[in-house]
Amino acid sequence: QVQLVESGGGLVQAGGSLRLSCAASGRAFSNYAVGWFRQAPGKEREFVAAISRSGGSTDYDDSVQGRFTISRDNAKNTVYLQMNSLKPEDTAVYYCATGSTLIWRIPIKYTYWGQGTQVTVSS
Repeated sequence: QVQLVESGGGLVQAGGSLRLSCAASGRAFSNYAVGWFRQAPGKEREFVAAISRSGGSTDYDDSVQGRFTISRDNAKNTVYLQMNSLKPEDTAVYYCATGSTLIWRIPIKYTYWGQGTQVTVSS
């Protein structure tokens, strides 16, 4: 069992930055890839970014490529999502997820989910 807790969300103006954290407890976190997803009201949950177990490989949705950076510190059991140049369309609840999946972009492939953290970007 893995428990995930997201933090770092908030209200920011367009062009601003936020750093989200995903803290894990339970089974060996470093054994799993981690993904970030987001869900806006009335929309499906969508892939944002993912990182491999070691942190050596990453993947980003085109909509955030070049603006967001995912990283992890396995010693701290934490994954981060640095979000720069934020846009109003980035407004959503952001979730981290993990599990023994090799398919990073599909939400149902993940076993464990956090409760989410709200990010609101004002124009």
